[in-house]
Amino acid sequence: MLRLANASRSAATGPSLRGLDWLNFFIADFQTGFGPFISVYLTGVGWTQGAIGAALSIGTVAGMASQVPGGVVAGMVRDKRVAVAAAIVATIASALLIALWPTFLSIALAEVLHAFAGSVMGPAIAALSLALVHPSAFGERLGRNARFAAIGNAVAAGLMGACGSYFSDRAVFYLTAALCFPALAALATIRRADLGRTKPQPIAAPATGPQAAERGWGFLKDRSFVALFVAVCLFHLANAAMLPIAAAIVTKRAGSEAAALIAAGIVAPQIVTALLSPWAGRAAEGWGRRPILILGYSALPMRGALLAGVTDPYLIVVIQLLDGLGAAVFGVLTPLIVADITRGSGRYTTCLGIVGLAIGGGATLSTTAAGLIADHFGGAAAFASLAGAGLCATLFVWAFLPETSPAAAPRTAE
Repeated sequence: MLRLANASRSAATGPSLRGLDWLNFFIADFQTGFGPFISVYLTGVGWTQGAIGAALSIGTVAGMASQVPGGVVAGMVRDKRVAVAAAIVATIASALLIALWPTFLSIALAEVLHAFAGSVMGPAIAALSLALVHPSAFGERLGRNARFAAIGNAVAAGLMGACGSYFSDRAVFYLTAALCFPALAALATIRRADLGRTKPQPIAAPATGPQAAERGWGFLKDRSFVALFVAVCLFHLANAAMLPIAAAIVTKRAGSEAAALIAAGIVAPQIVTALLSPWAGRAAEGWGRRPILILGYSALPMRGALLAGVTDPYLIVVIQLLDGLGAAVFGVLTPLIVADITRGSGRYTTCLGIVGLAIGGGATLSTTAAGLIADHFGGAAAFASLAGAGLCATLFVWAFLPETSPAAAPRTAE
């Protein structure tokens, strides 16, 4: 009770926390515009599939290459609101480049700019969240961030789909740029005074002297960090290709209903994520990180195995609901465990950037390998392979990732 009371007294005020809610909502909104809508737009203005693939590949490579530098930059900027604002402005520039000048050079530049902005924005928002709440409430705060982001994704998908249908594919990117401005307005409501009310430091006293100096980059040798890096890579190796392959199968089998079913397969898991994310944060604080993480990872092999044995496109959409559980747990637990590992080191955003590299690497390998398997052996074989990778990810977490919650960590002298 005393811990909760202290958390309440040290928490940021309502306007700042509500501003963080809406910041996550609008960021998810405008980030949606950089998804499949780019391919649709470029196809409409006469690009070949080869040229589209090359431009998007530049964005993929830039996204992976910028993860660690983006985390470092976010850590170097003292006021994280400035880092987020700069990333949002860069996103506006990216959207306008795509809308106004659909040349290869402009699109490539927009992809690189957007990739670096995203690499800064994610860690900076996580750091903002850590600064606004007491450490004991950080898990629930991450769950709330994930809830608003999931709702934003679902709303934006509908808005941009309607915008593309009723106006033009180009209008989607004007809307993307426009949605950045309410994000800036939400960011402005986060008060500087509230960022100083909590100290995202360990519950135990931090080390001092030479030991503290080494701890700055010491997390790279930490068993928990190495295990998390591998687990994150395996998670995305199993997860990233499932939706694209499922969408391809639905497109072949559902005929004229395919577009609606694919949209449902994207939006429905977002609703599940929005519902479960706060619970995942609270449960991780109460029960520990490992049990909740294993629960979320276990959704991967179940989902892959079910998709391998199902041919009905409607059932495929239902099975996709398991993606919402995995996304809720992964989105909340990963930055929470990173905070545990880097507590007192001052390298939180840098570590998030390195974990982002694992995400990008696993996802890239997933879509490439599963696509080749699907082409040569069929969709069922691809899903079975992804289910096997998901089982490996779950077993790896169970066997090698230790509990990282402060309650499980050894305490130093107070």
